[in-house]
Amino acid sequence: MCEADQGRRVAAPARLQEVTGRTFQFLMALLIAVAGSGAAEDFSEERRLVLELGNLTDPPARYPAAGFVGDGSIEAIYFDGLTWKGRPTRVFAWLGLPGNGNGMLPAIVLIHGGGGTAFREWVANWTKRGYAAISIAVEGQTDEAEDVPAGARRSWKRHAWPGPSRQGIYADSSEPLTDQWMYHAVAGAVLANSLLRSLPQIDPDKVGIMGISWGGVIVSTVIGIDPRFAFAIPTYGCGHLFDSANHWGEALGGNRLYREVWDPMVRINRVLTPVLWLSWPGDEAFPLDCQAACYRSAPGANMVSLIPGMGHSHRAGWSPPDSYAFADSVVSLGKPWHSEVVSSLANGSLRVEMRSAKPLDSASVVWTGDSGFTGFREWVQSPAKLSREGANWQVTAELPDAATAWFVNVRSGELTASSGYREVR
Repeated sequence: MCEADQGRRVAAPARLQEVTGRTFQFLMALLIAVAGSGAAEDFSEERRLVLELGNLTDPPARYPAAGFVGDGSIEAIYFDGLTWKGRPTRVFAWLGLPGNGNGMLPAIVLIHGGGGTAFREWVANWTKRGYAAISIAVEGQTDEAEDVPAGARRSWKRHAWPGPSRQGIYADSSEPLTDQWMYHAVAGAVLANSLLRSLPQIDPDKVGIMGISWGGVIVSTVIGIDPRFAFAIPTYGCGHLFDSANHWGEALGGNRLYREVWDPMVRINRVLTPVLWLSWPGDEAFPLDCQAACYRSAPGANMVSLIPGMGHSHRAGWSPPDSYAFADSVVSLGKPWHSEVVSSLANGSLRVEMRSAKPLDSASVVWTGDSGFTGFREWVQSPAKLSREGANWQVTAELPDAATAWFVNVRSGELTASSGYREVR
């Protein structure tokens, strides 16, 4: 797992205990809301300032990063960030430009998760597929590792022009908005977009964004602020985390600034960008129900890919072929290669209708009989029937009586496409 995203591993609780815990969380949140309703704080100014980050459309100045050796097509750079506490900042990044695109290259902004940095390898993964790419470090660090004792967590050296580093889970919410880490992380993503769009090799209408874990939270946030992205791939990370039944809910249940200003749900209704929501059912950091709340509320095209056994790490996030295939489909077709049309569950029989630009090979229903936080549940894969009817595909299966939640997966070669996550009421 990404270092800062590791939640506490706990055994799946008994259903009664879990229901009681969630009820307690709800009542506490309700009491907090009622107690503060007499003098409710107005966050409209903070929301305005966040939306104004989308106006950072002028390309930032960039500088060579001395001492970091590239390979010809990939170079280390700094670019100007926002002023932090009265001091100018820069963002360290790896920038890759595969050959001479003559204004035709698609491109992507890459944002790491907790414990990560600007990864050169991640850029190389995209450049070898014909994309320009920029991987940015969002905590004022470079990709040079600090000297730490054996067995200690890896950390990265900060450079001479750093912005803020992340403090826990929005733990800097009491500081002025413009000094908060998320404010500068979102600004870095918008500025990286502006930088890529200014380069002569790049098609400015084909610049996407991908983030892993905390990077996925940033991506989920920035796509409601900067509408210029051609596609987005939040991996693991999402919004609607204030009622998550793990460490996110514990940290954010009473944080009104998160809920009113920073939660991606605040601006998800602005998202017209095609989005791939990439994760897996066993993820212990980000729950499937919170992720589903995001993609069900965004009006733009979306695709879901929930890969059993995927794991949670930077490498696990960027290794599957699914993110690259999704980007290719949007760049070439203008839309995701797969979409869900309709789904239903009646008397234990489920049916999902899908549309696919690729031939489908097999289908399965992924279900659980447990309750509580989705990443702590045991998930079972059962076979499903796949058939084609005209332009669409049909998936049918019998859902066990014990099932409490489910989704359908279809496969096209190495690719996985999913229906939306659904709970059995």
